[in-house]
Amino acid sequence: MTTAPLRICFFGDSMVNGTGDDACLGWVGRACAAARHGGRDVTCYNLGIRRDTSEDVLIRWESEAKGRLPPEYNGRLVFSFGANDACPGADGEVRVTPDRALANAEAILVAAIAWRPTLMVGPFPIGDLIVDARIAELSARFSAICARLGIPFFPVIDIASSSEAWACEVAAGDGAHPNEQGYALIAEALHALGRVAGVDRWLGLQRRPEDQQAEPVAEMRFQGAGEARD
Repeated sequence: MTTAPLRICFFGDSMVNGTGDDACLGWVGRACAAARHGGRDVTCYNLGIRRDTSEDVLIRWESEAKGRLPPEYNGRLVFSFGANDACPGADGEVRVTPDRALANAEAILVAAIAWRPTLMVGPFPIGDLIVDARIAELSARFSAICARLGIPFFPVIDIASSSEAWACEVAAGDGAHPNEQGYALIAEALHALGRVAGVDRWLGLQRRPEDQQAEPVAEMRFQGAGEARD
């Protein structure tokens, strides 16, 4: 490894978990593997839970993160949620109203950025036109919150929705989650977005004072991205 040790916690739902991926990597696993192959001494904690909403993440993220990111370690936080908020619950209404989802997101992000460098990946589509329209609206509004707070935001809903590989894998699977090609596509897209949106700065330059001696970040290349095709 060519860089100082770094720990990253990924919080969110089944898309963070990588549900549906036969390789059990998802986009998180591929991103972390790419970082290690690029020379980054990174330890990744996948804390995605199926069916989690913004309410669930708000309740659990801090206690789960603090057990994995002690003060003496250089750490980062990644959040991705919102799709389950927009899904209908048992009563037919959305599980979490848009206003509440936005309030939850802001509460999470304000606390997170005050503690560790933070970024957000937008919510993913689930293959339902009505729900996906709600998810797209949430994604745009999450983006506005992140812009105001100075947090990098990576929208993924259009990338996933426009991918033939994603759609084919969702149809062949459980109707909502992709498989290896879909997750590899997201990992590749995040890498491309990161080069222009500051992911290197988030990884290596937006350090707390005690982290300033960390070495520069090695270039990240996403393994498996070549398998993703539209």
